[in-house]
Amino acid sequence: MRPAIFVTGAASGIGRACAELFARRGWFVGLYDLNADGVAAAGAALGEGNAVWGALDVCDADAWERALAHFWSHSGRLDVLLNNAGVLTAGPFESVPLARHRAMLDVNVASMIAGCLSAYGRLRRTPGARVINMASATAIYGQPELVTYSASKFAVRGFTEGLDLEWSRHGIRVSDIWPSFVQTAMADGFDHIASARSLGIRLTPADVADTVWRCATTRRLIHKTHWTVGVQAGFLSLGTRVAPAPLTRWIVRKLAR
Repeated sequence: MRPAIFVTGAASGIGRACAELFARRGWFVGLYDLNADGVAAAGAALGEGNAVWGALDVCDADAWERALAHFWSHSGRLDVLLNNAGVLTAGPFESVPLARHRAMLDVNVASMIAGCLSAYGRLRRTPGARVINMASATAIYGQPELVTYSASKFAVRGFTEGLDLEWSRHGIRVSDIWPSFVQTAMADGFDHIASARSLGIRLTPADVADTVWRCATTRRLIHKTHWTVGVQAGFLSLGTRVAPAPLTRWIVRKLAR
């Protein structure tokens, strides 16, 4: 039986790139997204027998149950749950409507929690199962003009660390992915974000998918919880570990000018 991965936010961008990569490498893929037409097109392109797909509002716990049951009925296993769905609204904190702040917390954090709760039983029944949560380099140090998005990714980071420690006793490992800016629709209009101008939007969805693949398939003696993507994220992660806090704050402030 082929290994199987369940991908949220799979209609486009990083989620679609991950689905395509895993399918090319012999995995059975479940593609789920709020965009029903988009995810159907993405799934159909993978070829008959390689994938299933469906609409999923990740903020709806009942929808999670239906989608996972649909996926399981075709796959019989759940090797990787990839919590990729996310939303972002950038700009000065006070200019972002409260509804958009709440949406980032709901989609980026609460839906991940709902997904893990719904998937737990099936993950336990699959030897060597993994959860991979899409975080961001903004989880390394808080970013101006991305304040609530950054906070949501710090929550993903903390959730991932705690759940990995807790679920390791069940044989389920939990990791997250920290890309810097990626060339997706989410980054459209980032010209006004100072840190994006300073660092550049250099990564492609395929770059992130490659890291997700390594995270999902690499077996290490010591489990790796956080996976950075891109030179900038790698340097920032290293810098925050070795540099004094005031220096890190100064560097981030310079990037945001």
